Amino acid sequence: MSEFAVPGPVELLARYRRAMLELDADALAGLYAEDGVHEFPFLFPGMPECYRGREEVRAGYRAAWGASEARPREIREVAVHPGADPEVLTVEQVVIGTVATTGAPFALPGLLVLRARDGLLVHVRDYMDGLGVAHAMGRLGAVAARLEGRA
Repeated sequence: MSEFAVPGPVELLARYRRAMLELDADALAGLYAEDGVHEFPFLFPGMPECYRGREEVRAGYRAAWGASEARPREIREVAVHPGADPEVLTVEQVVIGTVATTGAPFALPGLLVLRARDGLLVHVRDYMDGLGVAHAMGRLGAVAARLEGRA
């Protein structure tokens, strides 16, 4: 890729994964359009339903990573599905890592739907295994209590 080429969804995915593995909120936020949206459609303990805008992505991930004992070490690609729309890429993946405080391993499946425009992410739908994360962190009880409060 030349220094002037606009990155497409596949290149943005590679940069996204690098930022995730490095827990680099600044690098991650730099991939988003100023008004980009990052949604979490499934319940994910400690995460909002979405971040609106680059600065919310930066602040939200910085806070989440700072509060988490999860340390990802690898993102295994299961499949990448280009969309009929060239801006869209759907990705099946598994995040592999350990819990820093216990050394317990985790493997969390997920699905990303990325929409890129003009070299930036404009919309990400992030379907993570939130219950798997809660289990790995020993927080299933807190999640159940939260859900009971919704009834």
